[in-house]
Amino acid sequence: MDINDYREQIDRVDKQFVDLFAERMHISGEIGLYKKENRRVINDPIRERTLITEIANRAPKEIEEYTRLLYSVIFELSRSYQNRLIGTGTPLTRQIADAIEKTPKLFPRNPVVACQGVEGANSQIACDRMFKNANILFFSTFDAVFSAVEKGLCRYGVIPIENSTAGSVNTVYDLMMRHKFSIVRSVRQKIDHNLLAIPGAKIEGLKEIYSHQQAISQCGEFLKTIPGVKIIPCENTAVAAKMVAESGRKDVAALSSRLCTKYYALECLKSSVQDQDNNYTRFICISKDLEIYPGADRTSLMLMLPHSAGSLYKFLSRLYTFGINLNKLESRPLPEREFEFMFYFDLDTPVYSPELLQLLGELPAACEEFHYLGSYSEIV
Repeated sequence: MDINDYREQIDRVDKQFVDLFAERMHISGEIGLYKKENRRVINDPIRERTLITEIANRAPKEIEEYTRLLYSVIFELSRSYQNRLIGTGTPLTRQIADAIEKTPKLFPRNPVVACQGVEGANSQIACDRMFKNANILFFSTFDAVFSAVEKGLCRYGVIPIENSTAGSVNTVYDLMMRHKFSIVRSVRQKIDHNLLAIPGAKIEGLKEIYSHQQAISQCGEFLKTIPGVKIIPCENTAVAAKMVAESGRKDVAALSSRLCTKYYALECLKSSVQDQDNNYTRFICISKDLEIYPGADRTSLMLMLPHSAGSLYKFLSRLYTFGINLNKLESRPLPEREFEFMFYFDLDTPVYSPELLQLLGELPAACEEFHYLGSYSEIV
């Protein structure tokens, strides 16, 4: 036999397989309708586990694990098909529909917005890109920004979430698990770090440089060119600039935005000192209430998946089945649980798509806990 003979055999088996798969899905759909009429839940994990074990045991030993994997996917598809047929709705999907209807069609121009740091911070620059004329209140920590929004002191908060060079802002992801909020917009902001000092200072005379740890990480190569200088992290790049201005010392400098030269009467000793020119930070705009503005084409979720083999794979297979692109996947350890994680997902899909609504409708049965963080658009 040559390759074409083998391929003909495969084609014949595939035809039989598709016919049997279609028959199985039809029967699965009938079962779903029966469960709806008799008010029974779609998910039956005990029966699924028993069936997968029985089927895998009937398979030849060399493909036993492949059979187990195949039927795990088949059961996932069957549940999804049943949910689609019976039109599963949840309080969340109804809440989303209500938010789409009640959210104003235009993004607000001058709300009260919480930012971390002081005047000249990159959060302020990102805020200015989102809002025409925001009333910005500055807070010393990211936690305080979340709390200000959660308590209703500010309508919105602007928070950095990831950088293209230094990676995710882990502190923010950890705070996201502790606070209740919704994401209403995001922006990708080009970050330009500059070495700032009081007038008359020289690079060769510097003894200390202040900045946020992320900025320090993003300017590592430049900092190596100034031997003997002490690098001191602080809570914000603009705070670093303010400290340098208030010190009156000519032997200290800050890595900060050029905007800080205007606010703190500093001079730029060297501009654009970041290691990579394509240095971007993504900021999210958070609110207390769910607001979904027109054009929302990105959705963020946090999921606590079962602590078992294949649980993340099963969720990712759902995204593949629905044709939903995954923009970001982040995991953070749960402090109160040993070796368990909260997973953060950014999904590239319009909030109006039926596939997203179906996915959200199936989440209660797919994970131990989940948080819908909002659907929004991103400014680039």
